[in-house]
Amino acid sequence: MLVADLGVKSYARISSALPLPGLVEVQLESYEWLKGEGLWSLFDEISPIESYNGLLSLYLPGSKAEEAGFDLKYRFGEPKYNQQECLDRDLTFAIPLYVDVALLIRETGEIVEQEIFLGDLPLMTENATFIINGTERVVVSQLIRSPGVYFGVEEDSGRRLATAKMIPDRGAWMEFETRKSGYLTLRFNRKRTVPVTIFLRAMAAVEDELHSTILTNGTDEELFRLFGEADNDPDHPWIATTIRQEPSWESKAGRPVAQEALIEFYRRMRPGDPPTLDNAQEYLVSQVFDPQRYNLQRVGRYKLNQRMGQNIPMSIRTITKDDIVALTRRMIYINNGVAGPDDMDHLGNRRVKTVGELVQAKIRVGLVRMERVVKERMSLPRPPSASSTFVRSWHRFASSSVPASSRNSWNRPTRFRASRTSAPFRLWVRAACAASAPVSMCATYITATTGVSAPSRPPKDRISA
Repeated sequence: MLVADLGVKSYARISSALPLPGLVEVQLESYEWLKGEGLWSLFDEISPIESYNGLLSLYLPGSKAEEAGFDLKYRFGEPKYNQQECLDRDLTFAIPLYVDVALLIRETGEIVEQEIFLGDLPLMTENATFIINGTERVVVSQLIRSPGVYFGVEEDSGRRLATAKMIPDRGAWMEFETRKSGYLTLRFNRKRTVPVTIFLRAMAAVEDELHSTILTNGTDEELFRLFGEADNDPDHPWIATTIRQEPSWESKAGRPVAQEALIEFYRRMRPGDPPTLDNAQEYLVSQVFDPQRYNLQRVGRYKLNQRMGQNIPMSIRTITKDDIVALTRRMIYINNGVAGPDDMDHLGNRRVKTVGELVQAKIRVGLVRMERVVKERMSLPRPPSASSTFVRSWHRFASSSVPASSRNSWNRPTRFRASRTSAPFRLWVRAACAASAPVSMCATYITATTGVSAPSRPPKDRISA
């Protein structure tokens, strides 16, 4: 019996269906961003690397190098093996990274430009995976709380006690609380607690990245003027009660109250260090105003402007005086019942951290340690003609400082063993001595790579440059 082909009858109102989207497109685009803008911003963060005496400057690709007149780029080479060969031979599918650097010797005006090999960067396949030692692996995106400020409320005998958290992408956390006694406190970097007015006065003694003039002298009159409109509850004067928690400000050596508050803030944060004005200024600037140590990222600055109703440029990724004043004012509004708290679990307060940002964070750790090693390398005595030798060899010592958690998350380094009299050992000692490397650095590197203890003194037949 023949069965007639009746075909397929569709009852849908829309005749054509949408194509299936690429489910790994987010990962692929994120890694392409890392290879482009991500690495460029990392190099720009540590460039230029200045020596301690200020005579040497090492420029890497970035906007700062362009401002100095250097046309520095970086490029990727071709992978040595294709994907199938890496799977068959237990290899890592990676591409070499070459970076242009420029060494400026300010004492003589000499400029040395050279392209160096910085390392192998694992390459993402079309399936958004990485081939590491012949095994396909994937970096999972993270759902995290977005950088910015978040307000909460704690109930105590029918009273509203406001709390706030200033969460950066990188840097010190600031947690603001309202005590039962009716004053505001700040827990800085999850350590010690100080009245918030001490921190406000201390900020008047330093300059932020915005060069704001909202806090200039840190006096009582200035604080009452800033928060007079919000702090209008006669039963709970929040600023006046917080000021009573401060110590008596006795001016020493003619210093204004802002500098005295800055020293007091430093004394409470670092009780074991001498509380001098220079140390206090350096500490506060490095903690909240240094872009290398404190960064809200673009999304954090956007969320902060949106929450506080401000219009600070998106290029400023650090905390400003206006941010702290607006945060304190809103806490007073919440305590007085004028404003409400945030929903901490709302998905609008969370964001997805993709593979590009996760890998960028690991590379940043290695570059910061490399920067420190390069600075130590610059401070060593060397002959004037060894500038090119320095540029060729600086990244070798820098790569030895990169922690295993950052550089070996992709692959383990190859370690070789050799005796003190072997050819690779002698060649390395001669190269290190020619570049005027200290014996301690040579011994550290030899012990770490070869597994044998190096001599504490250089050989008698040390070869000079």
